Amino acid sequence: MELDERKVKILQAIINNYLETGEPVGSRTISKYTDMGISSATIRNEMADLEELGLIVQPHTSSGRVPSDKGYRIYVDRLMKESKMDDPVFKEDLLTKVDKIDTLLQNIIKKLANNTNYATVVSTPQYQQTKLKHIKLIKLSEVKLVAVIVIEGDIVKNHIINITEEIDEERVEKINNLLNLNLTGLSLVDINLALIQSLKEQVGIYPDLLNSVLDAICETIQSSDEIQLYTSGATNILKYPDFSDIDKAVDILYTLEEKNILQELLLTTDTQYSKDIKIRIGNENSVEAMQECSVLTATYKLGDGLVGTIGIIGPKRMNYEKAVVNLKQAMFQMNEIFNNQLQITIKDNK
Repeated sequence: MELDERKVKILQAIINNYLETGEPVGSRTISKYTDMGISSATIRNEMADLEELGLIVQPHTSSGRVPSDKGYRIYVDRLMKESKMDDPVFKEDLLTKVDKIDTLLQNIIKKLANNTNYATVVSTPQYQQTKLKHIKLIKLSEVKLVAVIVIEGDIVKNHIINITEEIDEERVEKINNLLNLNLTGLSLVDINLALIQSLKEQVGIYPDLLNSVLDAICETIQSSDEIQLYTSGATNILKYPDFSDIDKAVDILYTLEEKNILQELLLTTDTQYSKDIKIRIGNENSVEAMQECSVLTATYKLGDGLVGTIGIIGPKRMNYEKAVVNLKQAMFQMNEIFNNQLQITIKDNK
């Protein structure tokens, strides 16, 4: 989405002000907040354009606006500045003597929850170099396919995929050939963003189908291992007025206790922010209860092929800069500890 410089500045001012105050932002506030030297009337016109583009919304009958999910997406992709925050205590805490990886992981997310005031989650490392052997899509009806996925060890899983665009047998066969040509022999860590983007361009009008197939591949490979999940800071959610609706708060807390739902939340196949951090905002989350939240995840590595996920869950109106830098710091420290400093066995997790 192309925005001129003035619209970008106004959008950034709205988001920065809303992140700081939690109150809908009006044109008079923006005129005081920026030094653009334009009238409130001009700002109102620009805000009307931003609203038409779906980047801000009017929550009530007042003149104030708040960012939409699309507005936040532009903010984290293009406008957010990463702050530099050194916290040597973080590393010292992680180096506390532990005899099991489970204890270390729980120490990490507890520290991360304390640093950010959001909920945190981490998965135990799993061997994700298992390779895809074959995939076949079979048409069941005009709007339904079955994906037959075969991975190393001749493990076979079937996944029903619902589609929104009708597809004929010839197109299904072409997509089968495309997927097997590009994905056979690859592990999850080999399926990167560039490859996904290339496949999306080649499948044309069926990007949702590709996403479903990639999710099915990811689920098949990861389901071959038992993943342990640990959470911390769940009650931090209750500190934010964004979750004053008790039913929404209860749904989020329930999700943080349910392993299967958390796994679905963490198993993403694309990167929305950078190669290091994935950020899913609002409706970008597949889990309905989390569509009032933003979920940030990163991958840490332990040895050859062993990877796990660490994440932060908070309101859409979160301090993204602080969350990102804390998550990156935790991820990098974990990689350093696991690979260079601590000799931790993982036999208890197998």
